[in-house]
Amino acid sequence: MNATTLDGFIHLERAVSRDKGGFALFALFAREDLPDRWDLIVAAPWIRSQKEGADYLVQEIQKHLSSAVLTDLSRIVVVKPADAQVQAINMSIQVEHGRAEIRNSDMFGVPIKRGYIITSQRLGSAAK
Repeated sequence: MNATTLDGFIHLERAVSRDKGGFALFALFAREDLPDRWDLIVAAPWIRSQKEGADYLVQEIQKHLSSAVLTDLSRIVVVKPADAQVQAINMSIQVEHGRAEIRNSDMFGVPIKRGYIITSQRLGSAAK
């Protein structure tokens, strides 16, 4: 992912957080089996379902970035803020509207070649 696109996702995350509420996790991961495509992983208490979250984020990507950026994504995955893997990431990496780079890791049972965690924060008891 080039720096301009990554910066665009950081701005997107900031805008969505301002409009809808914070994210417990907002991250981009390049899996080992698809190193040129990215998974967008999000966890937020205001997202009620996978479909709702993915549809909303696609609209926001088109609005804030471009439809062409969608071709860089292999999927958008919504997880609950209370998910054990989200909680583990929140405990080890704290960042908000930034970029923490990870390499050669395992996230959600998937080998990750490279990734960027844009936001990772504990949101409190409301984030179930």
